[in-house]
Amino acid sequence: MQRHFQMLADYNHWANNRVYDGCAALSNEDYRADRGAFFGSAHRTLNHLLVADRIWLRRITGSGTAPMELNVILFEDFAELRAARKAEDDRFVALTKSLSPQDFERAVTYTPVSNPVPVTDPLAGMLAHVFNHQTHHRGQIHTILTSLGQPSIVLDMIAFLRTDGKHWMS
Repeated sequence: MQRHFQMLADYNHWANNRVYDGCAALSNEDYRADRGAFFGSAHRTLNHLLVADRIWLRRITGSGTAPMELNVILFEDFAELRAARKAEDDRFVALTKSLSPQDFERAVTYTPVSNPVPVTDPLAGMLAHVFNHQTHHRGQIHTILTSLGQPSIVLDMIAFLRTDGKHWMS
């Protein structure tokens, strides 16, 4: 399980970088315009992903900042947002490397932002959710990009495993 989550953290970093490359090609107007995604724009969606990851990392590690709203804008500037995204991706990579096989069974109690009633979940399930959540919203950003005439970004896990992630195939 540890190797699997390490691979997901590595893939997540790779895929986020590709999405940010795609968004960097947009005009500021297109990047910030409401395109009907759950959080509206590519900018708001990227901010949401950073917010959510900070919340999850705080729950899991007990460290870092954690906003109390899911739709807060942490960074207006694209370059600052991208740098913060890279830092959080690096934290996930480091986290998955630091965990022992037993850690994945550890129960974590936290209070969700959307429903302030304490819950307890196993760490493995929480991490699976985090990486799936990233994929979900990256898909929305992909739709925004292609609807604006940008090239389709290859985000498939197998594409990662055949290129930058070849070391996970052994």
